[in-house]
Amino acid sequence: MREGDHRWTAWLQLAVLVPANLIGALVSFTYFVFVDPLAPPQTYELAGAVRFFVVDFALLAGIVSIWSNRWSRVLNPVDGRWPTSMEARRRALLLPYALAGIVFCAWALAGLLFGVIRPLTIGRFTVERAIRFIFGNTFIAGTATTALTFLLAEHLWRRELPKYFPEGDLSAVPGAFRLRVRTRLLVILLLVGVLPLSVLGVMSYRRAESLPGMDPAGAAQVMGSLLVAIVFIAIVGSLAAVGLALFVAASVATPLREVQGAMREVELGNLDARCPVVTNDEIGAAAEGFNRMVGGLKEREFLKETFGKYVSREVRDEILAGRVSLEGQAREVTILFADLRDFTPWVEATSPREVVRDLNEYFTEMDRAIREHRGLVLQFIGDEIEAAFGAPVAYPAHAEMAVRAALDMRRRLAAWNAERERAGKAPLRHGIGIHTGSVLAGNIGSSERQSYALVGDPVNLASRIQSLNKEFGSDILVSGDTRRRLDGRFELVPLPAVRVKGKSVEVEVYRLA
Repeated sequence: MREGDHRWTAWLQLAVLVPANLIGALVSFTYFVFVDPLAPPQTYELAGAVRFFVVDFALLAGIVSIWSNRWSRVLNPVDGRWPTSMEARRRALLLPYALAGIVFCAWALAGLLFGVIRPLTIGRFTVERAIRFIFGNTFIAGTATTALTFLLAEHLWRRELPKYFPEGDLSAVPGAFRLRVRTRLLVILLLVGVLPLSVLGVMSYRRAESLPGMDPAGAAQVMGSLLVAIVFIAIVGSLAAVGLALFVAASVATPLREVQGAMREVELGNLDARCPVVTNDEIGAAAEGFNRMVGGLKEREFLKETFGKYVSREVRDEILAGRVSLEGQAREVTILFADLRDFTPWVEATSPREVVRDLNEYFTEMDRAIREHRGLVLQFIGDEIEAAFGAPVAYPAHAEMAVRAALDMRRRLAAWNAERERAGKAPLRHGIGIHTGSVLAGNIGSSERQSYALVGDPVNLASRIQSLNKEFGSDILVSGDTRRRLDGRFELVPLPAVRVKGKSVEVEVYRLA
């Protein structure tokens, strides 16, 4: 059914109510002809009975149609959109139960019309006859029709139900009846067990009633017909039982297969997999729980990937695995500061949009160089980068990692400037300062917001060393403490010792060639 093509009620009546009630009429006819005939055939007033049947059937069909349409009117799409109000969602869940209840009421009314009102109009009313007709019409045929209506409506309605629950939150609707799987199976067991036994019991009783006073030949004929009828009912009952069992099994197994399929998708790494929630029982609750679980996994993966934008993947995985403490720890680390040269004049001569775009490109290149050498970018401050090597994950070769990252940053800046020059833009320069020392590393901030930071004099000294690049005309400077941890692996040019702000002694620095 496409949105806006039909009213869904007309479609559902054709697909459910018509075949279910035709089968119920066939069951009723078979019962009163072969199981419990109410009167000898020659006593029927066929023409009057047919007229009464047609009129009453049309009346009952009209009542069912009007009642079901009025009850489900709120479910019809409006302007091609499916209603998602709480009342519409509640009725969407209750629809199979409502149709089954309406059908049963109609069959109960039919039992009164044909078992009481019709006999009264023709002067043949007896209490026994009324009880027998109501039993056969309402309890036997009506119960079978009601069960068939519910099963067909639920099966077909599962394709439409998700339109009212785009988020699959069926359990969030208050006041919706929930038919548990155990109850469903118990009801089907009663239907396939009690109804055939009831039919056999009535048929045996009626045949036994006719035996007294019969001659042996007539009695033998009655017993023969009873045996044939028993075999027939056993075969039909068995087929009906198998059919109902398969139908109910499919109603349980299909949602479970969908959950299993969604689980397989998640196992393959597809966190966008969702299981359609089409029932309001334990299986539906399991599907909802599965979707919430996958949503939680997706959110966790999102947080993991987002966290990975702040730290390297190795650092991220160590932290998430609980192998790294984010509380304050004394660590020996190597700190790297990088700062753009002539930043203020460039900003004044460039549009703000272009400044932001170019800064983001520069930071992206530098961040990649730091990450590839297992460094952690602590923060971007204006045009400055602060990074740490050896925290929060300790690496013995943190000094070497920092120097290699600085060389990679130099190479990347040269390549990026070449692209800028081809685009007619001025190249940018930066200065990098590297220093090694003991700091306090951990989460710093308020109770609402924290960041991983390094605290200690080596941080300030690394920043001061970076600023010395302006004085020496260099781009990468390394402290003496860092040099002593490199074992002569890099070409370092000694520079005159200098005194920096905040230090009472001169600082030993080297230019990285």
